Amino acid sequence: MPAPIRRKPHPLERRIVFANIDREDYTPDIECYLRHGGYEDLRKAITMAPDAIVNEVKASGLRGRGGAGFPCGVKWGFIRRGGPKPTYLICNADESEPGTFKDRYIIHQDPHQLIEGMIISSFALDVHLAYIYIRGEFPEGAKILEKAIAEAREKGFLGKNLLGTGFDLDIYVHRGAGAYICGEETGLIESLEGKRAYPRIKPPYFPAVLGLYQCPTIVNNVETLCNIKHIIALGGGAEYAKIGRPNNTGTRVLCVSGDVVRPGYFEVEVGSVTMGQVINDLCGGLKPGRKLKAIIPGGSSAKVLRADETYKIKEKAADGSMVEKEITINDIVMDFDSLAAVGSMAGSGGVIIMDDTRDMVWVLNNLNAFYAHESCGQCTPCREGSLWMRKITDRIMAGGGVERDPDVLKNVADNIAGKTICAFGEACSWPTQSFVLKFREEFQGKSTKPLPPPTPPEYVSEVLIGEHEETPKALTGGVAE
Repeated sequence: MPAPIRRKPHPLERRIVFANIDREDYTPDIECYLRHGGYEDLRKAITMAPDAIVNEVKASGLRGRGGAGFPCGVKWGFIRRGGPKPTYLICNADESEPGTFKDRYIIHQDPHQLIEGMIISSFALDVHLAYIYIRGEFPEGAKILEKAIAEAREKGFLGKNLLGTGFDLDIYVHRGAGAYICGEETGLIESLEGKRAYPRIKPPYFPAVLGLYQCPTIVNNVETLCNIKHIIALGGGAEYAKIGRPNNTGTRVLCVSGDVVRPGYFEVEVGSVTMGQVINDLCGGLKPGRKLKAIIPGGSSAKVLRADETYKIKEKAADGSMVEKEITINDIVMDFDSLAAVGSMAGSGGVIIMDDTRDMVWVLNNLNAFYAHESCGQCTPCREGSLWMRKITDRIMAGGGVERDPDVLKNVADNIAGKTICAFGEACSWPTQSFVLKFREEFQGKSTKPLPPPTPPEYVSEVLIGEHEETPKALTGGVAE
């Protein structure tokens, strides 16, 4: 019998990956996992042909849960077994996208689910060495994973001659050092190789061709790899594909934060709930007396959606023709394609809700500060532009906003997106592009000066005056002349 749940699922939820999260008496050790049917799907998978497993993943329609939403089976299909170079599998556990907090629950409370998914994936792809690249700020999570790997090895699920199959596999945990850019797969690979985490140019450095140590490599997110075992458990890709909607299959863990009564995680079938249901049903509505102002639906890098705006989408009619339909923000279906159709993205599943007490200039300034700090500095547009955007919003917040600042912000962002080696360029520019477009009146209202002050935009005159007055003291040993 399943253990009692401390945080009971909402009727709109369908917990598969999070089935054992926040259960009373459920512990992360292997004995508990085995009592709940753990590693049975692995035993089933090793009786299948590796290519059959890959085909089941393709048939499932599973899309990556890390942010890009790329079909997992298609990515796996790029790997050719039996090549001259070894193939590597990397689990991307560098969960650093602001607003996202799902992978850490799996790592802390159900690590063997991830390990089982990785073993099945490795068997399918002929991988004999796999890595879990975990965010540096998860020290306890790294310890839990190390212990879980040791337990799995002791039980014969890892190491030489895995479960008597003649297949060898080792998994190692590699801790990052606190860099958001390591969530980008090629930056992660560079870091794993012991180098500065500068993302690689694609092409030619597609990981499936030239990845870790210039060998074929698959990089998948924690939640994605956990779903592999459930594809096997459900009886194959066709059964898994019945969950959710076409091209948006399976379940998705939504991480809801911000101005709602009950923020938290919710695992739902992809496309089974609308934005309004997320806010009003899953999260209990907005805080008393508040009105919805904006939503960031897929982590901080997703474009913001304005609450009082209507959106036009195309739907298939009964006769098969495509018709245009106008919807409100509450009607937006929470799946990959619907969020893309309204100009944003599902991203990493981090849903940030903002009510009418939020200053949109402050929100963007907060995001700009994050991205300016996290730019790896390899590409000039990103390195310089992210800092410029932060300096401009700093100046606006300090009362020094200039009339042309909203246009300058958009111009800087436009000259970053699409002009960098990796997607960080889009990640840092999309918030600025969308916030200025959707809430221009707020930016214009704080940008009223005809000319910029004769100081760097990150300072205000009072700060410079204070520094100037203290300079003689510093030069004379603390005694002003």
